[in-house]
Amino acid sequence: MASRKLKFALFGNIYQSRKSANIDRITSSLAARGAEVCIEREFYDFLVAGGKIADGGVEVFTDGDFTADFVISLGGDGTLLRAAGHVGDKGTPILGVNMGRLGFLADIVPCEIESAISSLYEGTYAIEEHTVIRAETDGDRPVNPSAALNDIAVLKRDTASMITIHASIDSEYLVTYQADGLIVSTPTGSTAYSLSNGGPIITPRTGTLCLTPVAPHSLNVRPIVIPDDSVVELTVESRSHNYLVAVDGQSEKRAEHTKLTIRKAPYTIRIVKRSSQRYFATLREKMMWGADTRMAKG
Repeated sequence: MASRKLKFALFGNIYQSRKSANIDRITSSLAARGAEVCIEREFYDFLVAGGKIADGGVEVFTDGDFTADFVISLGGDGTLLRAAGHVGDKGTPILGVNMGRLGFLADIVPCEIESAISSLYEGTYAIEEHTVIRAETDGDRPVNPSAALNDIAVLKRDTASMITIHASIDSEYLVTYQADGLIVSTPTGSTAYSLSNGGPIITPRTGTLCLTPVAPHSLNVRPIVIPDDSVVELTVESRSHNYLVAVDGQSEKRAEHTKLTIRKAPYTIRIVKRSSQRYFATLREKMMWGADTRMAKG
């Protein structure tokens, strides 16, 4: 059992009320154990406005300005990505409660909340270390946010024409992509945007990154997997003279010819997993591998 009082920082989905429906269940479970609780400001305001909690009586913090033993993310994978961005290099383990649809990262379902919290006090859980990548620019304002748990992508801004992406790995020229974009993903992000564009599924702890083109003009340009200590350098040309940099889905505009450098961050994001959980079992369940859809038509 835990020998000291634990403190939890709560992040949640601020767009859909149903994804905060179990906030009472979580706060009650934590209160029963004498835990300290603090809530991220945007989520707190959302809960108060929706009548989920009363105003006052709980510590509130902004962005990453908190200290805690554990973070609880209440929502889906998008909510967990946002929480991870605020955790940054703190090293605070994140427990993801899945109120969304797929839930590769946030994989604790609401009925498991109490047992998951108990495991934190009993020490019967595992920690997965997830690679983070960072984006830097040459002679331009910093990318904000700069760190991604899933992926960093360069994408076209207009709907008509492709962009040209000159890619180098460790200062060695790789290829020039003519495409709608290019995704640089971690193993964590291999089941996200990269997968939807034909990228491979990469298991955790493999020490690799993947470059996946988005709608390439040439069919013989394929995804490539590289060591995660590689430095990826990208320069973009565009008919509109600018392009988008998307960091875990948050995008901003950049001028063409701005060099983008992507490398592994010097820290990891630590995600709490149940000791009984197995990656390939989760993969089979979420991807419905082996499911015979004909059986549903009986």
